[in-house]
Amino acid sequence: MVTSSSGEGEEKEGPVIRDKRRIDPETGEVRVQAAEPPAPEAPANGGAEVTDEEVASLKNQLAERLADLQRLKAEYDNYRRRVERDRVAVREQAVGQVLSELLPVLDDIGRARDHDELTGGFKSVAESLEAVTGKLGLVRYGEKGEPFDPTVHEALMHSLSPDVTETSVVDVLQPGYRMGERILRAARVAVADPEPEAAAEPGDEAGDGGE
Repeated sequence: MVTSSSGEGEEKEGPVIRDKRRIDPETGEVRVQAAEPPAPEAPANGGAEVTDEEVASLKNQLAERLADLQRLKAEYDNYRRRVERDRVAVREQAVGQVLSELLPVLDDIGRARDHDELTGGFKSVAESLEAVTGKLGLVRYGEKGEPFDPTVHEALMHSLSPDVTETSVVDVLQPGYRMGERILRAARVAVADPEPEAAAEPGDEAGDGGE
């Protein structure tokens, strides 16, 4: 028994042949070929046209990024200043603690100098210590005759004196020390207030009783 193949009844497509000869072999005439349309030039932006809205959007995004960058820079500058300020404060606090521990030694040096006992090797060591503390910013203060200031003076004694016109320091019992604007120890002093003016005598006012 002969079976028909699955391809019977179907038309087979042969190869497509295009005659590109410029002269027709049958008529001998030159064929007129249709001109091919030129290929469109590709736009420089890849084929998409940028609208005004897109340009405005890009400008807004750029402005936002620039604002973010400026804000981050300002935050970093503030952080850097805060760290530097904290570093200076920690250093001053540490130096102040060390200098505060040396104040009793400086008091002994001062008493020895007042009694002419600062001589020999002790004098050299004392002067070296005072020079080092001075380089660290330690300043001694408190002098007789200066106006009394409760923020830097500690008054241990009060008196009245006709020689002063305002509350003044008349004696320094213990000098004060400061480091910059920081008071490490207030000066302990004796102060004097001006004497009050004497009350006018009753007979001073004129009045002879009249004639």
